[in-house]
Amino acid sequence: MLRKIGLLLLLTICLGTAKAQVLETYSHQAEYGFSVGLGHYFGDLNTGMQINRPKFSGGIFFRKQINNYVGVKIAGNYTFLAYSDVYSNNPTERQRNLSFNTDVWEMSVSGDFNFFNFVPGFEEYRFTPYVSLGLGIFSFDPYAYLGGSKYLLRPIGTEGQGSALYPSKKPYSPIAICIPFGVGMKYALNEKSNVFGEISYRFTNTDYLDDVSGTYAPDAFPPLPNGNASPGFLLQDRSYETGTSIGIKGRQRGNSSQKDAFITIQVGMSFNIQSYLCPKY
Repeated sequence: MLRKIGLLLLLTICLGTAKAQVLETYSHQAEYGFSVGLGHYFGDLNTGMQINRPKFSGGIFFRKQINNYVGVKIAGNYTFLAYSDVYSNNPTERQRNLSFNTDVWEMSVSGDFNFFNFVPGFEEYRFTPYVSLGLGIFSFDPYAYLGGSKYLLRPIGTEGQGSALYPSKKPYSPIAICIPFGVGMKYALNEKSNVFGEISYRFTNTDYLDDVSGTYAPDAFPPLPNGNASPGFLLQDRSYETGTSIGIKGRQRGNSSQKDAFITIQVGMSFNIQSYLCPKY
């Protein structure tokens, strides 16, 4: 009996040693892949942080593995964001009646940390949750529709930006910085490919994703030569479409003390770059 137990222990040790030697010779070097999903905006037109108007989002990435736990990811993402005051639960915001659409093109560098040892191709190490934190740069250019025509809002300066009447109000930049923070899970289908799901929240340094931040400046938009209101005047305050206009000069139009943000929820597939190291004797 003792002999059998001894042989079983010896076999277990040998198998463990052999497996460890295989793991030591395997190197999970990198991954590249793609993801698709949904994006959502939070800001002056969505102060209640509702997730009720998601839009398309997608991206590609390359991740260099430092080891089985830590990696550095370079990613490119596209997200379409849009929202309107008509979706708000706040009566004042619904009366304000502003809206926007924008394409967001983003490049980022992030550090990823796997909670579990992740080694594609090995049954015990094929799954892990992970977290991600990085720094990105993105472009945006909000626009809205009036009478069936599309108008870019930044050149108009809907809060008086660029007007001689408001020299302190400068046009905002269409380029901004973001800090993407993500959580996700990934699963290795085999040694060559993985599937994953990730939720990533972007903190940004701009309050103009939606073109809304400061105060109304209706006097920055004189009438057209024929006496009609200019498109800029009609776009800077659209409360006239819901009733009495609220766009009085100097009245708060948005909340400049809080930056805008957006979130993406994506699923994707990645492909592994691996190598086997020569054992050392």
